[in-house]
Amino acid sequence: MRAALVGGLLVLAYTAVISSADAITKFIAQGYAAPQLFAISGVIVAALSLVAAGGQSARALRTVCPGTMALRAVATVLASICFFNAFRLLPFADVFVFVGLMPITAALMSGLMLREHPRPAAWAALIAGFVGLLCLMPGGVGTASPGHLCAMGGVVTGTFSLVLSRYIARFEQNALAQVFYPNLALGLSMGLALPFFWRPMPLTDLGWVLAYAGLLFAARWLLVVALRLLAAYVVTPLLNLQFVWMVGLGAWAFGEWPHPMTWLGVAIVMGSGLFLLWDQVAPQRVPIWRTRTDP
Repeated sequence: MRAALVGGLLVLAYTAVISSADAITKFIAQGYAAPQLFAISGVIVAALSLVAAGGQSARALRTVCPGTMALRAVATVLASICFFNAFRLLPFADVFVFVGLMPITAALMSGLMLREHPRPAAWAALIAGFVGLLCLMPGGVGTASPGHLCAMGGVVTGTFSLVLSRYIARFEQNALAQVFYPNLALGLSMGLALPFFWRPMPLTDLGWVLAYAGLLFAARWLLVVALRLLAAYVVTPLLNLQFVWMVGLGAWAFGEWPHPMTWLGVAIVMGSGLFLLWDQVAPQRVPIWRTRTDP
């Protein structure tokens, strides 16, 4: 019970921090290409991981799952690129419609990869969350655009990265390692493409990139710890709390006011996420006939 509650609070903090980072992403995406943001921020986040490790970097950054960690790093790079372009092409509300699909994909991937099959009540909550997502989609699922395709690619690769993080957490307690290697891969890979996309940046924009890196480091560390305490299919519905933060940030920073149906969808999605959390912390019900025969 305590682990689930702490995990829920960590996810809540994560949603606030990552939403702020995403707002910076949308701002930067209007004038720069993805390599310029991620080459700088990826290296900074990796450096912050080294600083956080202190004199024990060799032990703090050691991983017992190098192959899985490499796969997670690749998935993180792909998800970052997909979501960057989605933020560039779509309003916040449209992007987070697709983010809300992550509970469904996480439930499927967790069942296949981690054997974490949700109980029937959890599947009901996932279906309810999908209904909420339909309320949030302004043009309907048939109006696909390049931005929507990028967002869907981000959902698949991002959820895959989350499930791999949960898998790695079964074998090691090094949260910093899971922050360090994916961001190092992001920074190095984007650095290779940077000469083809570089544009001079004023100090103000560079400051936003540095702020993004700091927020991203904090967010990814919080998420890795949360995934160590909660199942992936429980964490991902709670990520839908980002909708609340993004509605406020979208209205304040970009003048994007959501449609009334958006609020209905948010309520349904949040309700399904909270129900999934309750489904994990609620005690398992044992039939009466079993209590009299079990040793």
